[in-house]
Amino acid sequence: MRILDFSLSPQEAADPGLWQQVLRRAAQTAETPCARILRESIDARSRQGVRILRTVAVFAPDEQDPAAGQEPFRYQDVHAGRPVVVVGSGPAGLFASLRLIEHGLRPVILERGKEVGERKKDIATLSRGLGLNAESNYCFGWGGAGTFSDGKLFTRSSKRGDTGRILARFHFHGADEKILYQAHPHIGSDKLPDIVRHMYATITGCGGEVIFGAKVTDLRIADGKIQGVFTEKTGWITTDTVVWATGHSAHDTYDMLHRKGLALACKPFAMGVRVEHPQDLIDEIQYHRDPGMAWLPAATYALTAQAGGRGVYSFCMCPGGFMVAAASSPEGQVVNGMSSSRRHTPYANAGIITEVREEDLKDFAAEGPLAGLRYQQAVEHLAMLNGGGGQTAPAARLTDFVAGRLSGSLPENSYMPGLIPSPLHFWLPEEVSVRLREGFREFDRKMHGFLTREAVVVGVESRSSSPVRILREADSLQHVQVSGLYPCGEGAGYAGGITSSAMDGVNVADRIAAI
Repeated sequence: MRILDFSLSPQEAADPGLWQQVLRRAAQTAETPCARILRESIDARSRQGVRILRTVAVFAPDEQDPAAGQEPFRYQDVHAGRPVVVVGSGPAGLFASLRLIEHGLRPVILERGKEVGERKKDIATLSRGLGLNAESNYCFGWGGAGTFSDGKLFTRSSKRGDTGRILARFHFHGADEKILYQAHPHIGSDKLPDIVRHMYATITGCGGEVIFGAKVTDLRIADGKIQGVFTEKTGWITTDTVVWATGHSAHDTYDMLHRKGLALACKPFAMGVRVEHPQDLIDEIQYHRDPGMAWLPAATYALTAQAGGRGVYSFCMCPGGFMVAAASSPEGQVVNGMSSSRRHTPYANAGIITEVREEDLKDFAAEGPLAGLRYQQAVEHLAMLNGGGGQTAPAARLTDFVAGRLSGSLPENSYMPGLIPSPLHFWLPEEVSVRLREGFREFDRKMHGFLTREAVVVGVESRSSSPVRILREADSLQHVQVSGLYPCGEGAGYAGGITSSAMDGVNVADRIAAI
């Protein structure tokens, strides 16, 4: 086996026949050698034009890849295993459950929402602007917010664990092999529902249990130990081990934990808007009108700026994507974005957000550790009011937002429930609005043409991270006051995104198994 690095034209990378020619030349053989791609990324800064960089393990024609046919995981029968209650089936809960099965433990998952097929119906109703089901939407249901998300798996949190095994679990359950080697792996909102269905089949087939429509509304705690959880569907479930993976949109669970006196903390988070451009414009800016553009995927970007001493940055950039209504309550308006696996729509969208710190929360100081949550809810409520109620969203042309004026019209866009012109610059909190507008000006200096009237900003992008942290011990990962209660994932304030949430769930499962 040899490890070789290649710098390819976009056409060489996309055309299997040309790629095989490159391999034969590199191996100096007439027969195409066996090859496994280890790493792939796009370099748009080369003087040769856009290049695709590949690192490849190459084998002689008569050699076999030692990784071929290997079983990556051993999911065992746990019908008789010790039960562990898992609250929530987002990435943290799902991956904690899969890891528990590897350890011989039996997960019992309590999910407040519905299974995937029923969620699809409710999301279709929501997208048509016909109403929000507060228990079945883009946030709640099997797979959590990840099921209908863009499925971006890039993370900088590799120090928390083996990200490769997280990607391998997705691949094992149906994700394309490309996620194993791409620098910025992506599954797609069209693929994820089937993948989480396959995870459901693994969990239940091995003996795990899933109960839908089971929102946990109370905990039983005695002598500093978890004793049970309560849902209206099941009544009290006696247990001494609970994985708390509810996600950051389950606002009512924060209220319940606070009422019960569990230690929580207000943490910094971020808030802003979602901006959508024509994808062709982003392609031209990023690829510099390279002749190989036809062979390249829809271009992406990652932008950062400093404004008034705070960071302003792009988040969850969705090339060839679309915007969606992501509220989980009729009292607020939230937008998000996603892409299918093909990334083929004419639009590119991203969250543009800025930091919200404790000093911004003075109007909500009486709420203690929930001050950030109340700030978030207040801004989402303003967005709902300024969007006209329902799921119609408030919006402005990007140039108008930066200039501080109301838009007379809005460009074509992907948001299905509809947009309404609104002075976002006026009603967004000043500390958010001013920094976003300054940040957009800086973005245009880095990507000339980014600031255009053909782009639209939509409010609000408020669920990028949790404003609350459920305090836990650094070593045991149990709650600081309650033995046997394991807060994890985004909702607990210890992760940000699918991969880091999944890793946190795996780490919690490992701690539980070690006891």
